[in-house]
Amino acid sequence: MDRADRASRVIAAPPATVYGGFLDRESVEAWLPAEGMRGRVERWDPRPGGGFWMVLTYLDPVDSPGKTSDATDVVDVGFADLVPSERVVQRAVFEADDPSYAGTMTMTWQLAAAGDGTEVTVTATDVPPGIDQAVHEAGIASSLANLASYVEGAG
Repeated sequence: MDRADRASRVIAAPPATVYGGFLDRESVEAWLPAEGMRGRVERWDPRPGGGFWMVLTYLDPVDSPGKTSDATDVVDVGFADLVPSERVVQRAVFEADDPSYAGTMTMTWQLAAAGDGTEVTVTATDVPPGIDQAVHEAGIASSLANLASYVEGAG
């Protein structure tokens, strides 16, 4: 299990602004769902040891069947580490009957100043084998694009 899914993007906002986008419930609902999805946060506790429970709904479940139901992914995300303006480490567990989606995936969001902006590098490890790597990396890149759109005007 040496697989690591990755994506990165430079966002035209300072690290503190980008980091803030991880700790606000409404912002996470807005930017985290990848293209073709919408999200709803059911539980929110933004601190180390806290986390959130999110329901992701596929807008067209025919092409993207969900892990929890035909149209949804339900994920329980814990904040394993929060370092202001530098790093967010999340541990994600999907609700799924299919054992190929079992396990705890770690998502590390590393923030680094890059000129007037922030380079955000995401590394996912312990990715359940039922998640296709190319699709997952495209989804992470989509979430990063959403994050950029969300925070670039807030800096």
